[in-house]
Amino acid sequence: MTRLRSLAAVAALGLTATALAGCVAKSELASADALTVDSSASACTVSAAAATSGTLTFDVKNSSSDVTEFYLLAEDGLRIVGEVENIAPGASRTLTVVAQPGDYFTLCKPGMVGEGVGRAAFAVTGEKVAATGDDAAQKQQAVDLYGAFVKDQVETLLPAVQEFAAAYAAGDDTIARAQFPQVRAYYERIEPIAESLGDLDPKIDYREVDAVAEGLDWTGFHRIEKDLWVPAEDALNSDDITPAWQDWAPSTDAQRQTFAAGLVADVQTLFDYVHGDDFTAALDAQGVAGLSNGAIALLDEVANGKISGEEDWWSGTDLWDFAANVEGSKMAFSLVSDFAAAKGDEGATLVEDIDAGYADLEAKLATYGSLEAGFVTYSELTDADRRDLTGLINALAEPLSQLTGTILE
Repeated sequence: MTRLRSLAAVAALGLTATALAGCVAKSELASADALTVDSSASACTVSAAAATSGTLTFDVKNSSSDVTEFYLLAEDGLRIVGEVENIAPGASRTLTVVAQPGDYFTLCKPGMVGEGVGRAAFAVTGEKVAATGDDAAQKQQAVDLYGAFVKDQVETLLPAVQEFAAAYAAGDDTIARAQFPQVRAYYERIEPIAESLGDLDPKIDYREVDAVAEGLDWTGFHRIEKDLWVPAEDALNSDDITPAWQDWAPSTDAQRQTFAAGLVADVQTLFDYVHGDDFTAALDAQGVAGLSNGAIALLDEVANGKISGEEDWWSGTDLWDFAANVEGSKMAFSLVSDFAAAKGDEGATLVEDIDAGYADLEAKLATYGSLEAGFVTYSELTDADRRDLTGLINALAEPLSQLTGTILE
C-alpha cells in the first residue's frame, strides 16, 4: 500500500490544498455594488449580464421551495469559477469571486441536482487583474505551493488507486476493503479540483442516489464500495425507502474489471490535468482567493455529506473522508492566514478564531481514531456525537466564511 501522509507530514512541506473556485459563501458581505440573483424554481435572474474585472459580489436570494445553488461557470460551461451552495428556501447567501476578463455563464440549481436552470451568458470586461503591492511575490509563492501540494496528492493517489483497483478486480476483497478509506484520503484532500472539471467528480465519487437522480451511469469509488461491502438486508430499514439489498446483485468478474479500469482512467485524467498548463493558469487566475476558498469548499464537503453518514454508506468509513477534508481545508487556510492577519486587529482576531475552530474539531476527531491508525465506523457514533461534530463544524464555518472577503479588502 502506498503511503498515507498525515497532516503534520504535509505541513512540513509547507504546502496546502484548495479548490479552483474563486468564491466564498458569506452571510454578511452584501454591498451597494453587489449584483443580485433571484433563484426560483425555474429561473436564475441576475441583475446584470456584465461586469468589470476584479472582485465581484453576488447576493443570492432563494425564492424557490428547495435548497439551491448558484454558479459562475467558465466559458466552456463546465469549469466552476465560483459557487455558493446550500441556500435554504427564503434565505440569502453571498458569493465573492475575483473575475478576470472573459465570457462566463451564470446558473442556479434548485434542489441541488440535475443540470440547473436559467443558464445565461455573463461577460467580464476590463483589464486583467494582477497582484500588486509588496506582498505580490509572497502571494504568488502561496499559489505555487498550493499547486505543488495538489500535484503531490494526485501523484500519490494514482498508484494507490491502481493498486486498489487491481485488488478489487482480482477479487481480493479483504485487501481492497483495507485500502478503500486510505486511498480516498488523497482524493478527499483535493476533491474540489475534480469538481471543477465538469463530470469528472461524478465519475469518480458520486453516491448511488446522486447518480440515479441525475440519470448518470454509476461508477467510481462508491460503486466499487457496494461490491466490497455487500448490502445487508437491514441496511436500510425505513418503510419509505426501498431496501438497499432489494434487486441487488454483486458485480460479475467482467463488470469488476470495467469498474476498476474506469476508476483508474478517471484518476489518470485528473493526474494529467494537474500536470498541465490549464491547471497552472487556473491557479494563477484565482490567486490567494482560490486558496482561501479551498478551505471553505473542503469544509463544505464535511457539512454536506460526511456528517450525515451518507458518503460511505456501505463501508461506514466516513470519518476517514471527514478527517481528510478537514486536513485539506486547514492546509488551504494555512497558506493565506498571514494575509488575513495583516489586515489589522479584525483580521488577526479572525485568524485566531479559525485556528481555534480547527483545533477543537481536530481534538474531537482524535477521540474516534486517526487516518494512520484508523477510525471507528460511522455507525458507532451516537446522536450526541454527531450533534457535537455538527456544532464544531458550524463554529468553524462562521469565521472561515469571512476569510476571502478579509484577504481581498
